[in-house]
Amino acid sequence: MTIKRISENLYLIPLNLPREGFHHFICAWVYSYDDDVILVDPGPRSTIPVLLKALEEMKVGHIDYILLTHIHLDHAGGLGLLLRHYPEAKTICHRKGISHLVEPAKLWEASKKVLGDIADLYGELDPVPEADLDFRSNILAGNITITVYETLGHAPHHLSYKIGDILFAGEALGIFYPMGKDTYLRIASPPGFDIRDYKKSLGILKNLNIASLCFGHYGISYEIEKIFDLASAQTELWSKVIGQYSYLESPVFEEKVLDALLPVDPGLSCFHQLPDDIKKREIYFLCNSFKGFKVAIEREENLL
Repeated sequence: MTIKRISENLYLIPLNLPREGFHHFICAWVYSYDDDVILVDPGPRSTIPVLLKALEEMKVGHIDYILLTHIHLDHAGGLGLLLRHYPEAKTICHRKGISHLVEPAKLWEASKKVLGDIADLYGELDPVPEADLDFRSNILAGNITITVYETLGHAPHHLSYKIGDILFAGEALGIFYPMGKDTYLRIASPPGFDIRDYKKSLGILKNLNIASLCFGHYGISYEIEKIFDLASAQTELWSKVIGQYSYLESPVFEEKVLDALLPVDPGLSCFHQLPDDIKKREIYFLCNSFKGFKVAIEREENLL
Protein backbone atom coordinates (compact mmCIF):
# COMPACT_ATOMS: atom_id res chain seq x y z
CA MET A 1 0.00 0.00 0.00
CA THR A 2 1.46 3.34 -1.08
CA ILE A 3 -0.44 6.27 0.38
CA LYS A 4 0.65 9.41 -1.40
CA ARG A 5 0.79 12.48 0.79
CA ILE A 6 0.13 15.42 -1.51
CA SER A 7 0.21 18.13 1.14
CA GLU A 8 -0.23 18.55 4.89
CA ASN A 9 -3.98 17.99 4.50
CA LEU A 10 -4.42 16.01 1.27
CA TYR A 11 -3.78 12.31 0.60
CA LEU A 12 -4.25 10.07 -2.45
CA ILE A 13 -5.07 6.40 -1.84
CA PRO A 14 -4.51 4.13 -4.87
CA LEU A 15 -7.25 1.53 -5.34
CA ASN A 16 -5.52 -0.96 -7.62
CA LEU A 17 -7.42 -3.96 -8.94
CA PRO A 18 -6.12 -7.48 -9.74
CA ARG A 19 -6.45 -7.09 -13.50
CA GLU A 20 -3.94 -6.15 -16.18
CA GLY A 21 -3.62 -2.38 -16.50
CA PHE A 22 -5.95 -1.55 -13.61
CA HIS A 23 -3.32 0.23 -11.55
CA HIS A 24 -3.00 4.02 -11.46
CA PHE A 25 -6.64 3.99 -12.53
CA ILE A 26 -8.90 4.48 -9.48
CA CYS A 27 -8.10 6.50 -6.38
CA ALA A 28 -9.81 7.79 -3.27
CA TRP A 29 -8.98 11.15 -1.74
CA VAL A 30 -8.71 12.05 1.94
CA TYR A 31 -8.68 15.63 3.15
CA SER A 32 -8.14 16.24 6.84
CA TYR A 33 -7.87 19.39 8.92
CA ASP A 34 -7.43 19.27 12.68
CA ASP A 35 -9.82 16.47 13.72
CA ASP A 36 -12.11 16.79 10.67
CA VAL A 37 -11.86 14.16 7.93
CA ILE A 38 -13.38 14.17 4.43
CA LEU A 39 -13.21 11.20 2.05
CA VAL A 40 -13.94 11.65 -1.66
CA ASP A 41 -15.15 8.61 -3.65
CA PRO A 42 -14.56 5.38 -1.68
CA GLY A 43 -14.22 3.38 -4.92
CA PRO A 44 -15.60 -0.05 -5.80
CA ARG A 45 -16.66 -2.63 -3.25
CA SER A 46 -13.76 -4.96 -4.14
CA THR A 47 -11.15 -2.40 -3.05
CA ILE A 48 -12.73 -1.44 0.28
CA PRO A 49 -10.27 -3.73 2.14
CA VAL A 50 -7.44 -1.74 0.54
CA LEU A 51 -9.07 1.54 1.53
CA LEU A 52 -9.70 0.36 5.09
CA LYS A 53 -6.08 -0.69 5.47
CA ALA A 54 -4.92 2.71 4.26
CA LEU A 55 -7.25 4.54 6.63
CA GLU A 56 -5.96 2.39 9.47
CA GLU A 57 -2.36 3.24 8.55
CA MET A 58 -3.34 6.91 8.52
CA LYS A 59 -4.98 6.45 11.93
CA VAL A 60 -8.32 7.71 10.65
CA GLY A 61 -10.69 6.88 13.51
CA HIS A 62 -13.72 8.61 12.06
CA ILE A 63 -14.96 10.20 8.83
CA ASP A 64 -17.14 13.29 8.94
CA TYR A 65 -18.28 13.31 5.32
CA ILE A 66 -17.99 10.99 2.34
CA LEU A 67 -18.34 12.95 -0.90
CA LEU A 68 -19.54 11.03 -3.96
CA THR A 69 -18.80 12.67 -7.28
CA HIS A 70 -21.26 10.20 -8.84
CA ILE A 71 -22.73 6.76 -8.19
CA HIS A 72 -20.94 4.60 -10.78
CA LEU A 73 -19.49 1.39 -9.33
CA ASP A 74 -15.86 2.49 -9.54
CA HIS A 75 -16.57 5.57 -7.43
CA ALA A 76 -19.41 4.64 -5.09
CA GLY A 77 -19.81 0.87 -5.23
CA GLY A 78 -18.05 0.34 -1.91
CA LEU A 79 -20.02 2.93 0.05
CA GLY A 80 -22.38 0.51 1.81
CA LEU A 81 -19.52 -1.70 2.98
CA LEU A 82 -17.42 1.28 4.09
CA LEU A 83 -20.29 2.66 6.19
CA ARG A 84 -20.30 -0.53 8.24
CA HIS A 85 -16.86 0.52 9.49
CA TYR A 86 -17.55 4.27 9.68
CA PRO A 87 -21.28 4.45 10.54
CA GLU A 88 -21.00 8.04 11.76
CA ALA A 89 -20.09 9.35 8.30
CA LYS A 90 -22.61 11.41 6.38
CA THR A 91 -22.59 10.87 2.61
CA ILE A 92 -23.21 13.65 0.09
CA CYS A 93 -24.38 12.73 -3.39
CA HIS A 94 -26.57 14.09 -6.18
CA ARG A 95 -30.27 13.88 -5.36
CA LYS A 96 -30.77 11.73 -8.49
CA GLY A 97 -28.42 9.11 -7.07
CA ILE A 98 -29.99 8.66 -3.65
CA SER A 99 -32.73 6.20 -4.64
CA HIS A 100 -30.23 4.05 -6.58
CA LEU A 101 -27.97 3.75 -3.55
CA VAL A 102 -30.85 2.92 -1.24
CA GLU A 103 -32.14 0.24 -3.63
CA PRO A 104 -29.16 -0.62 -5.88
CA ALA A 105 -30.59 -3.61 -7.80
CA LYS A 106 -31.37 -1.62 -10.97
CA LEU A 107 -27.99 0.16 -10.84
CA TRP A 108 -26.23 -3.19 -10.51
CA GLU A 109 -28.10 -4.72 -13.46
CA ALA A 110 -27.46 -1.67 -15.64
CA SER A 111 -23.78 -1.69 -14.66
CA LYS A 112 -23.43 -5.37 -15.65
CA LYS A 113 -24.92 -4.63 -19.08
CA VAL A 114 -22.51 -1.78 -19.71
CA LEU A 115 -19.35 -3.12 -18.04
CA GLY A 116 -19.66 -6.89 -18.45
CA ASP A 117 -17.12 -8.76 -16.36
CA ILE A 118 -15.58 -5.49 -15.16
CA ALA A 119 -18.72 -5.04 -13.04
CA ASP A 120 -17.86 -8.31 -11.29
CA LEU A 121 -14.31 -7.04 -10.84
CA TYR A 122 -15.69 -3.94 -9.10
CA GLY A 123 -18.22 -5.88 -7.03
CA GLU A 124 -21.91 -5.54 -6.27
CA LEU A 125 -23.23 -2.64 -4.21
CA ASP A 126 -24.68 -2.97 -0.72
CA PRO A 127 -27.81 -0.93 0.02
CA VAL A 128 -27.21 2.32 1.89
CA PRO A 129 -29.72 3.60 4.49
CA GLU A 130 -31.45 6.70 3.13
CA ALA A 131 -30.80 8.48 6.43
CA ASP A 132 -27.05 8.33 5.67
CA LEU A 133 -27.45 10.18 2.34
CA ASP A 134 -27.88 13.89 1.74
CA PHE A 135 -27.46 16.60 -0.89
CA ARG A 136 -26.37 20.15 -0.05
CA SER A 137 -24.78 22.99 -1.97
CA ASN A 138 -22.57 24.11 0.91
CA ILE A 139 -21.23 22.01 3.76
CA LEU A 140 -19.41 22.99 6.93
CA ALA A 141 -17.53 20.06 8.44
CA GLY A 142 -15.90 21.44 11.55
CA ASN A 143 -13.30 23.85 10.19
CA ILE A 144 -13.62 22.60 6.61
CA THR A 145 -15.89 24.41 4.15
CA ILE A 146 -17.01 22.38 1.13
CA THR A 147 -18.71 23.96 -1.88
CA VAL A 148 -20.73 21.60 -4.08
CA TYR A 149 -21.15 22.09 -7.83
CA GLU A 150 -23.57 20.24 -10.08
CA THR A 151 -21.38 19.13 -12.98
CA LEU A 152 -23.50 16.96 -15.23
CA GLY A 153 -22.32 15.47 -18.51
CA HIS A 154 -20.33 12.38 -17.65
CA ALA A 155 -23.41 11.29 -15.72
CA PRO A 156 -26.75 12.91 -14.84
CA HIS A 157 -25.84 12.61 -11.15
CA HIS A 158 -22.34 14.11 -11.16
CA LEU A 159 -21.07 16.58 -8.57
CA SER A 160 -17.72 18.29 -8.03
CA TYR A 161 -16.43 19.61 -4.72
CA LYS A 162 -14.19 22.56 -3.83
CA ILE A 163 -12.27 22.77 -0.57
CA GLY A 164 -10.12 25.87 -0.38
CA ASP A 165 -8.28 26.03 -3.70
CA ILE A 166 -8.59 22.26 -4.33
CA LEU A 167 -11.17 20.90 -6.78
CA PHE A 168 -12.30 17.27 -6.61
CA ALA A 169 -13.66 16.87 -10.12
CA GLY A 170 -14.46 13.15 -10.38
CA GLU A 171 -14.82 12.62 -14.14
CA ALA A 172 -16.14 16.08 -15.01
CA LEU A 173 -12.96 16.69 -17.02
CA GLY A 174 -12.35 13.10 -18.08
CA ILE A 175 -9.59 10.62 -17.32
CA PHE A 176 -6.10 11.85 -16.43
CA TYR A 177 -2.86 9.93 -16.28
CA PRO A 178 0.30 11.55 -14.86
CA MET A 179 3.08 11.52 -17.44
CA GLY A 180 5.65 13.93 -16.01
CA LYS A 181 5.85 16.93 -18.35
CA ASP A 182 3.26 15.40 -20.68
CA THR A 183 -0.47 15.12 -20.04
CA TYR A 184 -2.74 12.26 -20.99
CA LEU A 185 -6.40 13.24 -20.89
CA ARG A 186 -9.46 11.63 -22.44
CA ILE A 187 -13.19 12.06 -22.23
CA ALA A 188 -15.14 9.39 -20.37
CA SER A 189 -18.51 9.12 -22.15
CA PRO A 190 -20.49 6.11 -20.93
CA PRO A 191 -24.19 5.56 -21.73
CA GLY A 192 -26.05 8.62 -20.50
CA PHE A 193 -23.24 11.00 -21.48
CA ASP A 194 -24.54 14.43 -22.49
CA ILE A 195 -22.33 16.72 -24.60
CA ARG A 196 -24.13 19.97 -23.81
CA ASP A 197 -24.08 19.31 -20.07
CA TYR A 198 -20.41 18.32 -20.27
CA LYS A 199 -19.51 21.62 -21.95
CA LYS A 200 -21.60 23.56 -19.44
CA SER A 201 -19.83 21.86 -16.55
CA LEU A 202 -16.43 22.67 -18.03
CA GLY A 203 -17.50 26.31 -18.13
CA ILE A 204 -18.64 26.27 -14.50
CA LEU A 205 -15.43 24.73 -13.21
CA LYS A 206 -13.10 26.78 -15.41
CA ASN A 207 -14.25 29.98 -13.69
CA LEU A 208 -13.34 28.74 -10.21
CA ASN A 209 -10.25 29.96 -8.41
CA ILE A 210 -8.34 26.70 -7.91
CA ALA A 211 -4.70 25.65 -7.68
CA SER A 212 -5.07 21.85 -7.56
CA LEU A 213 -7.25 19.57 -9.66
CA CYS A 214 -7.94 16.11 -8.23
CA PHE A 215 -9.21 13.42 -10.60
CA GLY A 216 -11.05 10.24 -9.72
CA HIS A 217 -8.97 8.64 -12.50
CA TYR A 218 -6.12 9.31 -11.63
CA GLY A 219 -4.06 11.72 -9.62
CA ILE A 220 -3.57 15.46 -9.36
CA SER A 221 -2.67 18.26 -11.74
CA TYR A 222 -1.56 21.81 -11.01
CA GLU A 223 -1.69 22.86 -14.67
CA ILE A 224 -5.22 24.13 -14.39
CA GLU A 225 -5.42 26.26 -17.53
CA LYS A 226 -3.77 23.56 -19.63
CA ILE A 227 -6.21 20.88 -18.45
CA PHE A 228 -9.27 22.99 -19.17
CA ASP A 229 -7.95 23.99 -22.58
CA LEU A 230 -7.28 20.33 -23.42
CA ALA A 231 -10.70 19.23 -22.19
CA SER A 232 -12.55 21.91 -24.15
CA ALA A 233 -10.59 21.35 -27.35
CA GLN A 234 -10.97 17.58 -27.05
CA THR A 235 -14.75 17.85 -26.71
CA GLU A 236 -14.97 19.86 -29.94
CA LEU A 237 -12.56 17.54 -31.76
CA TRP A 238 -14.39 14.39 -30.71
CA SER A 239 -17.70 15.89 -31.82
CA LYS A 240 -16.26 16.56 -35.27
CA VAL A 241 -14.39 13.28 -35.79
CA ILE A 242 -16.96 10.95 -34.27
CA GLY A 243 -19.68 12.71 -36.24
CA GLN A 244 -17.76 12.01 -39.44
CA TYR A 245 -17.69 8.26 -38.78
CA SER A 246 -21.04 7.87 -37.03
CA TYR A 247 -22.53 6.08 -40.05
CA LEU A 248 -20.18 3.13 -39.49
CA GLU A 249 -20.95 0.10 -37.33
CA SER A 250 -18.78 -1.49 -34.65
CA PRO A 251 -15.95 -2.46 -34.62
CA VAL A 252 -15.00 -0.50 -37.76
CA PHE A 253 -16.40 2.70 -36.23
CA GLU A 254 -14.14 2.52 -33.17
CA GLU A 255 -11.08 1.60 -35.25
CA LYS A 256 -11.58 4.53 -37.63
CA VAL A 257 -12.13 7.03 -34.84
CA LEU A 258 -9.08 5.83 -32.90
CA ASP A 259 -6.88 6.05 -36.01
CA ALA A 260 -8.21 9.52 -36.77
CA LEU A 261 -7.85 10.95 -33.24
CA LEU A 262 -4.49 9.62 -32.08
CA PRO A 263 -2.40 11.81 -34.44
CA VAL A 264 -4.34 15.04 -33.82
CA ASP A 265 -5.82 14.99 -30.29
CA PRO A 266 -3.45 16.88 -27.92
CA GLY A 267 -4.94 15.03 -24.96
CA LEU A 268 -3.90 11.71 -26.52
CA SER A 269 -0.54 12.90 -27.85
CA CYS A 270 1.44 10.84 -25.32
CA PHE A 271 -0.73 7.72 -25.73
CA HIS A 272 2.17 5.73 -27.21
CA GLN A 273 4.31 6.55 -24.17
CA LEU A 274 1.88 4.84 -21.78
CA PRO A 275 2.98 1.54 -20.22
CA ASP A 276 1.81 -1.35 -22.40
CA ASP A 277 -0.74 -2.68 -19.91
CA ILE A 278 -2.28 0.76 -19.37
CA LYS A 279 -2.29 1.35 -23.12
CA LYS A 280 -4.32 -1.85 -23.52
CA ARG A 281 -6.74 -0.72 -20.83
CA GLU A 282 -7.09 2.69 -22.41
CA ILE A 283 -7.84 1.30 -25.87
CA TYR A 284 -10.74 -0.65 -24.36
CA PHE A 285 -12.15 2.38 -22.56
CA LEU A 286 -11.46 4.76 -25.44
CA CYS A 287 -13.54 2.57 -27.75
CA ASN A 288 -16.35 2.45 -25.20
CA SER A 289 -16.19 6.23 -24.86
CA PHE A 290 -16.39 6.67 -28.63
CA LYS A 291 -19.58 4.59 -28.65
CA GLY A 292 -21.10 6.62 -25.82
CA PHE A 293 -20.13 9.88 -27.48
CA LYS A 294 -21.71 8.69 -30.74
CA VAL A 295 -25.00 7.99 -28.96
CA ALA A 296 -24.87 11.48 -27.41
CA ILE A 297 -24.36 13.07 -30.84
CA GLU A 298 -27.28 11.12 -32.27
CA ARG A 299 -29.47 12.15 -29.33
CA GLU A 300 -28.63 15.83 -29.93
CA GLU A 301 -29.41 15.48 -33.66
CA ASN A 302 -32.81 13.96 -32.87
CA LEU A 303 -33.64 16.96 -30.69
CA LEU A 304 -33.03 19.43 -33.53
